[in-house]
Amino acid sequence: MFTRAYARNMRALTKAAFGGGQRLAKRITQAAVARDKPPPGAGDWLAGVAVGPAGARRYHLYRPPGLQLAAGQRLPLIVMLHGCGQTGRDFAASTRMNRIAAREGFFVLYPEQDLLANSHGCWNWFETRSGKARAEAATLMAAVDQVCLMYPVDRERVAVAGLSAGAGMAALMATHFASRFRAVVMHSGVAPGAAQSTATALAAMRGRRTPSISATAVGKALSAAAMGTTLPPLLVLHGDADNVVTPGNAHATAAVWATATGALPGDERRLQRGRRHPARVVDYRTADGRLAVTLCEIAGLGHAWSGGTASQAWSDAAGPDASRMIWAFVTRSFGSS
Repeated sequence: MFTRAYARNMRALTKAAFGGGQRLAKRITQAAVARDKPPPGAGDWLAGVAVGPAGARRYHLYRPPGLQLAAGQRLPLIVMLHGCGQTGRDFAASTRMNRIAAREGFFVLYPEQDLLANSHGCWNWFETRSGKARAEAATLMAAVDQVCLMYPVDRERVAVAGLSAGAGMAALMATHFASRFRAVVMHSGVAPGAAQSTATALAAMRGRRTPSISATAVGKALSAAAMGTTLPPLLVLHGDADNVVTPGNAHATAAVWATATGALPGDERRLQRGRRHPARVVDYRTADGRLAVTLCEIAGLGHAWSGGTASQAWSDAAGPDASRMIWAFVTRSFGSS
């Protein structure tokens, strides 16, 4: 009886385990298919993998349709870093940056965080004490380098933009590899230097930590790699109704960048297009008139991509079109480089 019962239980256990494994494999397969499915719109959605100090990271590159480049012609590249809980495809669908790329003629790179590196899919921009943040930034730069080698990318016209955790990683990349970028965009991110670990990142998000704005502290916040270099112009986008990353981070971010570049704020202006959320905008310029920071605070916007696709998570269709604003900003930066 014991033998028969044991055998019966083992069969049931094996069946349950095998069935569970099949279900898990099916979910993984479905997720992979969804990730690799091209977002809406014309153009190529090219998959790749880059390897660096933090291991391997998948990415997708958007290539505009109908490219017929003259000999030696190269196109700009915008690196788009998703937020927590998103994939590169989610971010592409939300921001509709590919639609602008198709019209204007530039590449868009969508790196993707590995869930083994962060179970929530967040970029580890805050893990500066452990060195994990720097390793991840270097791995993302490996993806940029790989794309620049494989496709006709103009290395002198590369910009990086991110949402939330992606914004934090965008700032980290722009400070550690300042000479590689002509513009950086932080949408709903934590101020550089406000966090060095998971606990301090959560405190900064909730407004309980802000970086010191002294020149010495700013130098530490932006890393030694940024000292002695010219930081790329920064566009800060943040909603004043953000209940995930406190809006005060936007002002702190602008102040850190302005201190590092010796820029001063100009007059505030109000912008509104149609019935979209209005925005308050301040430009920070250096003594020679160079634009160092543009701070854009969007009234009524929560923790979401401004002007994004309504059907996507972390996306608010009622806000001004952040993707259009980003392209206008980086185009000016490309022209002044």
